[in-house]
Amino acid sequence: MRNPILQPWLTEKSTRLTEQQTQYTFKVKAAATKTDIRRALKEKFGVDVESIRTVNCLGKARRQYTRKGLIAGKKADWKKALVTLREGQVIDYYSGSTDQGEEKKSKKG
Repeated sequence: MRNPILQPWLTEKSTRLTEQQTQYTFKVKAAATKTDIRRALKEKFGVDVESIRTVNCLGKARRQYTRKGLIAGKKADWKKALVTLREGQVIDYYSGSTDQGEEKKSKKG
């Protein structure tokens, strides 16, 4: 699978896990496997992954009352990955992939 990682999932709980246990949380594609996620993190951030736990999160049912009656819908289902890194490994969300970014700049110039 090509780039299964959609975005980092930044909440109070995930930030606390990052600070205390070096666990990072990502929103990933629903069809992504643990092997795909491990490979993508290795390529993008250059880190060694110790373990991955995935959670399929079900979308909430939504209702809206209008003049024409009740409109019922549902938010999309999504998948969350909790990634534990090896000792001394860190992911910096804001710098992105430092190795690949420098290579792309050198190829252009």
